[in-house]
Amino acid sequence: MNCIVIDDEATARMIISQLCSNVPSLNVLEDFPNAMQAIKYLNQNEVDLIFLDIHMPDFTGFDFIETLKNPPKIVLTTSDPNFAIQAFEYDCIVDYLVKPVTQERFQKAIDKAEAIQDAPVKTVSESEKVETSSGNDLYVNIDRRLIKIDIPSIYLVEAKGDYIQVKTEDKNYTVHSTLKKIEEKLPDSLFLKVHRSYIINIKKIIDIEDNSVLIKKDVIPVSRSNRPELMKRLNLL
Repeated sequence: MNCIVIDDEATARMIISQLCSNVPSLNVLEDFPNAMQAIKYLNQNEVDLIFLDIHMPDFTGFDFIETLKNPPKIVLTTSDPNFAIQAFEYDCIVDYLVKPVTQERFQKAIDKAEAIQDAPVKTVSESEKVETSSGNDLYVNIDRRLIKIDIPSIYLVEAKGDYIQVKTEDKNYTVHSTLKKIEEKLPDSLFLKVHRSYIINIKKIIDIEDNSVLIKKDVIPVSRSNRPELMKRLNLL
C-alpha cells in the first residue's frame, strides 16, 4: 500500500517511516510537517493509507479529514488517548495508535487496513437501488430485475459513499442508494441506526463493548448519540 505520513514533529515522522520500512507491503511516498502540504499533494496524487497526527498547529487531524472528499484509509497517531471515541465517527479511520508505538501494535493496524482493502465486494451498476419492501422481504432493483432479500437475514447495512452494502446470512449486496432510504424500509423492531454509516440488526448482536458492537465478524462503532437508544432496545438482565 502506498502511504504518506503527516506529523508536525520531525522525530515522529521519522519513527513512523521506520515502522513502515519494516512492513514489506508498505511504501512511504512522502511525509509532511502539516496538513496543508499534504492536501496539496493529495490533490494531485492518490494514496492507500495515511498516518495522521491529531494535534498539529492551526489544522488538526480531524480538520484535515473533513477537507477530503473521498479520504483513503487513515491510521491516527497521537500522544493523546482521549480522542478515540471521536475517531469512531469517521468511517475512513481504521485504527488509533497512541505514541510511543511498538512494531507489534503498528502491525495490527496494518493488518486491519489490509483486511479492509482485500475484502471482496460485489460491485453493481449505478442502476441498482432499493426499490420497495413487502412483509419480510426487501427488493432491490438490479439491472431492471427485482431481487428479493429476506429482511430478517440482513444483519448489517453500511454506507459506502454513494452506495450501501447490505450484508445477509447468505451473500452481500452493494446497491446504489442511501442509508436513509433503506432505513425507512426496515422494521424498527429489528433494526437500529447506531452510527451515521451503519444500521444493525439488533437480534444479531453477539457482544457489546464500550462504544462498539460485534455482529458476525464485524466490529461496528456506536456513536455516543445512538448508544442510549441501543441500550434501551436491548433486553437487559
